[in-house]
Amino acid sequence: MKIKSRWLVVFLVMGLVLAACSPSSGDSTDTTEAPAAATTTEASTDTTEAMTDTTEGAMEILTDVGVDLDAGTITVGLLSDLTGVFSALVQPVVDGYQTKVDDINASGGIHGLQIKLEVRDTVYSVDTHVQLYEELRDSVVMLGHSTGSPHSVAIAGALAEDNMLAVPLTWYSGWSDPALNSNLIPHGAPYCIEAMNSIGYLLSLNPDAATIAIASNAGDFGEDSAEGAKLAAEAAGLEVVYDGQAKVNAADEASLAEVATGIIGSDPDIVWVTTSPGAYAGIYGQALAAGVAALWSGSFVAWNSGLIAEGSAIRDAAQRDWTFSLPIGVWGADNQGTKDAVALLTAAIPDIVPYEYYLEGVGEAILLETILNAAYESGDLTRAGVLAAAKSLESMSWDGLWPDQNYTGTPNDTVQRLATVVRPSAADLDAGGSGLEVLESDYTSDLAAAFEFNETCFAAFG
Repeated sequence: MKIKSRWLVVFLVMGLVLAACSPSSGDSTDTTEAPAAATTTEASTDTTEAMTDTTEGAMEILTDVGVDLDAGTITVGLLSDLTGVFSALVQPVVDGYQTKVDDINASGGIHGLQIKLEVRDTVYSVDTHVQLYEELRDSVVMLGHSTGSPHSVAIAGALAEDNMLAVPLTWYSGWSDPALNSNLIPHGAPYCIEAMNSIGYLLSLNPDAATIAIASNAGDFGEDSAEGAKLAAEAAGLEVVYDGQAKVNAADEASLAEVATGIIGSDPDIVWVTTSPGAYAGIYGQALAAGVAALWSGSFVAWNSGLIAEGSAIRDAAQRDWTFSLPIGVWGADNQGTKDAVALLTAAIPDIVPYEYYLEGVGEAILLETILNAAYESGDLTRAGVLAAAKSLESMSWDGLWPDQNYTGTPNDTVQRLATVVRPSAADLDAGGSGLEVLESDYTSDLAAAFEFNETCFAAFG
């Protein structure tokens, strides 16, 4: 079947526009750098310093790198993609993170210690990521986040050598694998579990569905998601009528045309595509024009509210056909954690455009606060003490902003299976929301609940 090239051109251009115009609070340099403060005094390994806590009296706190009790600071690093391919997502994360850290500090910090963020722009380059880690490794107690799976793996050896904790800003299933996660603490349902949840929900919408088409980017993000979709299809008895795993190249017109042709020719009941928002919309638009009638989903990273903005050619169809599950907070969710986060963000950033990745930053900062408080209360704010505090969290709660998570036990115990199921909503967008309607909170499909998670879904790293 001949592909209608008009869709391809329109949505490739849309992808570039979305990347340039996604919500952000402004220039990255101005919004991410921490205020000037006294230079952190480096302490020798395993030194003990006394600090007076007004509520608990004198405490002996063990420190080494990144904590200056005399200056009253805890320095935390963020290795963030602020100008690379995921900058439209990560800049709001950093803005939300800084907003919550400012709030924590204004409320007394970590038992009187103020958190300082040292933010570095990795431009989503593995080499730059490693270089910037080397710059930060002698001055920070932990990494509040590390953008990218290959990037986080590239510093894994150094993290282990330094006894340093890092929070990966990526939902790769390998972070639940002991071979990879000794110095990492993930959050949210990984890509492969996300696929099981979304496909399980689609099957509740169409119990008669018998076939599925799967396509994805190459690498950890796309293929972890695609493997999850295949595992879900096998468990549910769905026939995979088109396998486009690793065939999507968001920057290549021929790649998108090939994948769209494969989906159109297979005429599936369900379509699972994991790629960028622009590429997702381009593939969907071509299939829609060819008459494919299916339920569509894919990794939540494919979503951007610009796809259903006023004047979008797919505004109505996307609301009918698309369903996603998110491991991060949803702007319009009805729970206390989200309400508190939205109130904080709108007060701090009056012209903010509602976007879920601001909430991601707030959630990461809440995790940071919990870990640092636990380390302080144990009397050990060394890097090793902070790492141990993170790994001992049995029930981490975000008051509904994110599902509660356990960080102790086997991979099967700790992997997050809960998510929030959403669909695009032009009514929510037009009313000043983020364009998502919550269908179900804290959702786990039967497929995800029954899955025995004992290894990485996709072995992206040897």
